Amino acid sequence: MQHTVRIWDLPTRLFHWTLAAAFVALVASAKLGGAALVWHERLGYLMLALLAFRLAWGLVGGRWSRFTSFVYSPARLLRYVRGQGQEHVDDVGHSPLGALSVFGLLAALILQVASGLASDDEISFTGPLVRFLSGDWVERATWYHADIGQYLLLALVALHLLAIAFYALVRRRRILRPMLSGDKQLPRPVPASRDDARTRLLALVLAGLAGLLAWWVSRLDAGGL
Repeated sequence: MQHTVRIWDLPTRLFHWTLAAAFVALVASAKLGGAALVWHERLGYLMLALLAFRLAWGLVGGRWSRFTSFVYSPARLLRYVRGQGQEHVDDVGHSPLGALSVFGLLAALILQVASGLASDDEISFTGPLVRFLSGDWVERATWYHADIGQYLLLALVALHLLAIAFYALVRRRRILRPMLSGDKQLPRPVPASRDDARTRLLALVLAGLAGLLAWWVSRLDAGGL
């Protein structure tokens, strides 16, 4: 008997797809250059807000969106890689490998946004954190943002997409549908993520605060302390 369980709450799903769209737009605007860099900057602040929201939601969000639900020990990760894991437990939310991918992507995105805020291309953009840093640190941040970070992110995203394809084509597991509907079909009942009006209102408040944070950061170069 299959059990339908709400795994991904609506705020998590909206975050996921907005993040994906913002990432694609950021890459495209960076490659186009010129006037598109204005949008690259704006999208960078959007990304900052999204990441701030996800960090907060990882503490208070739905059960399976919380970081505590997908922090695995090295031993458990190794058992999963060897095919010795417990599917009914390890594959409810983020699997051990999926969790590794999520944390890796979040860390790389945070580094990319932070380096962008501290970058200065000496042509059309000066990040709002530049005035607080030495020239050496600004140079390092600019170098990382343009020459390292973007390619690291592209590699991690490619691995993420390959993993999705592997699970869908080889293991015959539906990865994308639950991130659209929020529900998973599971062989055993598990606690569901809370996804009611109260939870969504909390998410809306956190999203607003994250947006205010991004706006405040954007104003730092204009003396917005």
